[in-house]
Amino acid sequence: MTATTNAGTGNTAQAGRPDIEVGAGRLFIGGQWVDSRTDDRREVVDPSTGTSVTTVAEAGADDAEAATGAARRAFDEGPWAAMGARERGRVLLRAAELLRGRAEEFARLESLDTGKPIVFSRTVDIATSAEMIEYYGSLAAGIEGAVRSTAAPMMAYTRREALGVVAAITPFNFPLILSTAKIGPALAAGNTVVHKPAEETPLTALRLAEVLQEAGVPDGVFNVVTGGAPAGDALVNDPKVDKVAFTGSTAVGRSIAAAAARTLKHVTVELGGKGANIIFADADIEAAVRTAIGGIVFNTGQFCMAGSRVLVERPVYEDVVKALGESVQYVPVGDPFDEGTVVGPMAGSRHRDKVRSFLSRAQADGLRILGGTSAPEGSSGFYVSPTVLADVEQSSAYVQEEIFGPVLTVQPFDTDDEAVRLANDTQFGLAAGLQTSDVTRAHRVAARLRAGLVWVNTWGVLDVAVPFGGVKQSGYGRECGPEGLDEYLQTKSVLISMA
Repeated sequence: MTATTNAGTGNTAQAGRPDIEVGAGRLFIGGQWVDSRTDDRREVVDPSTGTSVTTVAEAGADDAEAATGAARRAFDEGPWAAMGARERGRVLLRAAELLRGRAEEFARLESLDTGKPIVFSRTVDIATSAEMIEYYGSLAAGIEGAVRSTAAPMMAYTRREALGVVAAITPFNFPLILSTAKIGPALAAGNTVVHKPAEETPLTALRLAEVLQEAGVPDGVFNVVTGGAPAGDALVNDPKVDKVAFTGSTAVGRSIAAAAARTLKHVTVELGGKGANIIFADADIEAAVRTAIGGIVFNTGQFCMAGSRVLVERPVYEDVVKALGESVQYVPVGDPFDEGTVVGPMAGSRHRDKVRSFLSRAQADGLRILGGTSAPEGSSGFYVSPTVLADVEQSSAYVQEEIFGPVLTVQPFDTDDEAVRLANDTQFGLAAGLQTSDVTRAHRVAARLRAGLVWVNTWGVLDVAVPFGGVKQSGYGRECGPEGLDEYLQTKSVLISMA
């Protein structure tokens, strides 16, 4: 059973949008599609039109309790954790292939749900999600303990074991990627999962339940509850949950960490960002400008690792500002199902309004504003044009707060030390980058940037084998790579007397 369309949206297929089976979206608990105990519904809106395309179940605390109960029973009594790691890996490899076989369906659902351009949904979101599941399926075979040398007459060994029940709570901007970045390693390690996707973007999470079930994931091992804060709060506070894996805002991340501490849950939180992209005068300026534009318009700027701040060495500052202002005018903004679109709408009206409020303040503050392309003519969707704000003060909200939209600030600097100081001078520390032709400078500056991930002469390139995560108020813990698997394992030591 999947989320479904309301009457009056039958023309979506002709516009390249996916058909959604008519019916009632339900929750996936214990291997079954069940009705929410609240009987409440939540509309899912197409951001490019502002119209409802479906409703899904609005889970409450009782639904979350049912899901964690199913996950707890599956972990304590079921075959998943006891199953050999290689066999778990084979199940995940099957799931990756099933997802690839339904790639176009998932891509169109993701674009319908989030407003992201279909070309990116295909080549980035769905491709990466399948690779994520495949990577952790392959890595599962390497989960093993070790024999330890001890003083006679003792012997000892260690076991790498699952934590238990994982609550995976994910945001609206990359629904499937950020879900599989948690679900993949959690399942590979032998945990069971209750997944709560963002209330605005639940569609691919529901379809993923179908894929995992078809691949052979046992009943109760993977559960999905759709809805808002009541369900999320219930998961975080439930003593049956052993770990919370969360991606979202810093404010919510703080509250989750505090709540989880009451029951001493394991926690990983990947939170907000305000990435600084430093352009040195010796860089390939044309390439650096392209990188800067790509770093802010990708996913309509709804990217926690967006390069939302550009710092430019003073000798080339005005040239770069001019080039950025000219470049944003040529970024194609439009219908996410148009193959030529680069910037689609914001994921929701609330997110659009937040970004627009920043731009209104910038205009009132008299900032130098270089606007980009306008929203599609006559559109009722949640569009915001890519915009450059130049000569911005370091202490201003435009530099210090996460706007989470296609808004780029530009500031000058004079020395390497000043560039590093400005780059590090926010509460965030998720991603940073620099553009230079000097290899020695690249390594020297990268080492001084306080961020979990640093790009040199590029931006936004990620690999499932390379970990990422935050420092400072951008969170703690790592996703992707072997480090991502470690977040879902614990070590047990066994000592045996040989006397």
